[in-house]
Amino acid sequence: MNDIIVTNNKDVYEKYKDDFEIVYNEKYTYLDVLKYVRNQIHNGHKLTTHPLSGSVKPNETPYKTIMISKEKNKMDYDSLTIIEDSINTTKKFIDNKPTPNWPEEILADFRVIDLSLIENVINKII
Repeated sequence: MNDIIVTNNKDVYEKYKDDFEIVYNEKYTYLDVLKYVRNQIHNGHKLTTHPLSGSVKPNETPYKTIMISKEKNKMDYDSLTIIEDSINTTKKFIDNKPTPNWPEEILADFRVIDLSLIENVINKII
C-alpha cells in the first residue's frame, strides 16, 4: 500500500499490521497521534484521511487513526493547515471538557468506531 497508518488503537493495529506500514503506540493520546502526524507532514508526508473524521468528538474518545502518504515530497501546506486546525480544535474540546476515564466496555466501543472509520477508507482505496 502507498499509505502509512498512524494509530493508538490496538484493534486497527491487529487488523492491518500485515497489510500496511503502521505506526502504533498504545500510550499515545488522541492529541499525541495528531502531533505525530503533524511532525510527519513537516517531514514531507501528506494527509490521506482527515484528522477529525467521524462524528465522535475529540474529547469523547481516546482513539484516533489517521492515514498519511508513504511517499515524502516537499511539505504539503494544505495538509499542514488541516492538521494544525485539527490540533487546535482538539485542544479546545479537551480544555472545555477532558476525555472521561471510560470503563473497558466503553473503550472497546470507541475502538470499534475508530476501526470502522478507517475500514471504510481502506475499502474505498483497495
